[in-house]
Amino acid sequence: MEEITKAQQARIAIRMIKTTVDALSLRGYYKPSGRSGQTLAEGLRLLRPEIYGSMNNPRIIELKGLEYVLDRLPCGIEECTEIVLTAQDTFENTSFEKIEPPKRRRASYRVSPKEMCFIITRGLSELYDIITHITFLNNEAMKIKNQMCDLSGQYTREWVGLEKFVKRESDLNAAELERAIWMLSMILGRTYQETQATYDYLEQSRVENNSNRGLFNIIYSLGKRLEEESQSRDNQLLIYFTPSLKEMIGHQHCARQWAQHIKDRIFDLHLQKRPLHIISANLHSVMNILYGYAALKTTVQPEPSGDIYDFFKELREKGEQVRTYAIKNGLYEIPDQASAFIDCQLIDTALMDAVELHPEIGINLKSKDANRPVILVMDYAFGIQASEVMDELLRPIADLADSAENNAQEDDPDHMRFNIQSVSVMGKAGILTGRQGDIMLATAHIIEGTAHNYIVNNTLQRDDFETSVNVYVGPIITVLGTSLQNKHVLEKLKTTSWKAVGLEMEGGHYQRAINAAIIRKHIPTDVKISYAYYASDNPLFSGQTLASGSIGTGGIKPTYMITKVILEKIFKFDTIDSDEFTENATRK
Repeated sequence: MEEITKAQQARIAIRMIKTTVDALSLRGYYKPSGRSGQTLAEGLRLLRPEIYGSMNNPRIIELKGLEYVLDRLPCGIEECTEIVLTAQDTFENTSFEKIEPPKRRRASYRVSPKEMCFIITRGLSELYDIITHITFLNNEAMKIKNQMCDLSGQYTREWVGLEKFVKRESDLNAAELERAIWMLSMILGRTYQETQATYDYLEQSRVENNSNRGLFNIIYSLGKRLEEESQSRDNQLLIYFTPSLKEMIGHQHCARQWAQHIKDRIFDLHLQKRPLHIISANLHSVMNILYGYAALKTTVQPEPSGDIYDFFKELREKGEQVRTYAIKNGLYEIPDQASAFIDCQLIDTALMDAVELHPEIGINLKSKDANRPVILVMDYAFGIQASEVMDELLRPIADLADSAENNAQEDDPDHMRFNIQSVSVMGKAGILTGRQGDIMLATAHIIEGTAHNYIVNNTLQRDDFETSVNVYVGPIITVLGTSLQNKHVLEKLKTTSWKAVGLEMEGGHYQRAINAAIIRKHIPTDVKISYAYYASDNPLFSGQTLASGSIGTGGIKPTYMITKVILEKIFKFDTIDSDEFTENATRK
C-alpha cells in the first residue's frame, strides 16, 4: 500500500475535525474526555497546527498557543465544566456576567461559576473556532494533570508550591514571584524565561482588559479540572449545542437583519440611486485617508507630516478627532444591531467639497459631478459569515423571487436594485512567499477542503503599488480556521502548480456570494472586484505565526497603501448613466 504524505495526513485530519464538529452540532452534545472529544483531539494532534507549536509534546505545555487561545476565549473558561453553545439569545435583563474576549468579537455569559454560555451569531466558522480552542485547552490540561503527581501518585513539590501561591491572599514580593515562576516552569516543561514571558503577557492583559485570571490560576484550574474529571464522571466537561443553534446554522438570520438595517439607512439618506461601492476593511483606514489630513490640518501646528505613511502613524492617537470631523463632512456610522459584530460606515462623497486630501492621494473631490460615489465600509466578517452577509447585502431591496404574487416580475432584475459599482476586500492574511508586511493580490480563491475554486478578475495589479513594499500575485487559500493550518499542506499549495501566495478565511466566501449575485442578476456582470491583503503573519516560519503576536506598526504602510489604491480606483471607475439607472430601478 502506498504511504500517504504528511500533507495528505493533514488533509485527512482537517476533514476529520470538520466532519466531527458538524456531526456533534447535530447530535447536540459531547464530552472532550469522551470518545467524540478524543476523536477531535486526535485530529488536532494529527494536523499539528503551526499555531499550536509543541502541542504534541507530552512533557511540554504550549505557551504561545495558550496565549493565543486565552485572548479569544472568555475569562474563566478554564474553570468551567459545562459550556453551552446557543443561537442569539437575550440575557441583558439577567444577572449573568457578559464577557467578551479582547481579540475575538463574540459574546459569552458566565451563567454560574462552572457554566459558560456562548452566543453563536457568526455561523460555522465561529463554531469551528471555539471547538478547536476548547480541544487545545483540554489537551494541555491533560498534560498538566500528568505533571501534578510523581510515580507514587503523590503531588509533586512544584504542584504543592503552585497551590500555595494560588490560594495565597497577599501579593508575592519580587523574590517570591521569581520562585513561583521557577516552580511553574518545572511543571510546564519550559525554561524560566519562556514561563516568565507568558506570565508577563497574561498579567498585562489581565490588568488592562480583565481578560484572564493570570498564568498561575489558569494552569492550576486546568490541572484540577482534569483531576476532578478522573475522580467522577459527573465532573467531566460537557459541551452542549442547543436546538436553536442547530436551526440557526446556515439560515442567515443575523445577516439578513444586518443587511436590512444598512439598506434602510441608505434609503433614509436618499442615496439608493447613487453609485455604491462596498469595501470590506477595518473602520479606520478609509476614514483616515479621506478625512485625516483635513481634520489634523485645522488643529495641528506645524502642518501634518509630508510623507503620507508617516502621517498615518501620527493619526494613531487622533482617532476621535478624525471621527468627529468626518461625521460633519459626509460620514454616517451604522453600528451593528443584529449581533453580526460588523459595524459599518456610509460615506457620501458629495458632501466632501470642503475636505482637503493629503497631497499624495490621487483623488479629485472638486469635481461637480452630482453622481459622486457613495462608499459603504463594512468591518471584517469572520470566515463563512462573509458569504452570508455579502449575499444578503447584494440582494435587491425587495427580492421578488421570494414573493409568489410577484412572479410575473421575476424577469426584471433591475427592480429595486442598488447601483452597486464595485466590491473591494482589504484584509490581512498569512503569506507563503514573502514576509510580514508584504502585500498579496488574489487571482483566485481556493476554499480548502472543498471543490470550490473561484477565479478573480482583480482590478488591482502589481503596478498600482509603490515599489517600497513587495507585492505578490497569485491564488489565495481560504482556510477553515486560524487553528487549522498545517505546514505540509501549505507547502504543497505553495510549491505545486497551485502556486498559492497566501491564506486567509473570508475571500473565497465573499467571492461565492458575489458570483451567486451575478448569476441571480442582483448585481451587474461588469461589477468591479478588488482583493488585496497585507501579510500579518507567515505560518511557515517559526516566530512569525499568529501566536507570535501582532506585527504592530509594521502593518500601517501596507494597510494604507492598499486602502489608498482601492479608493483611487473607485473614483476612476466608470459609472452607468444616472438617468438610465433611475428608469431601470423604478420600472414596474
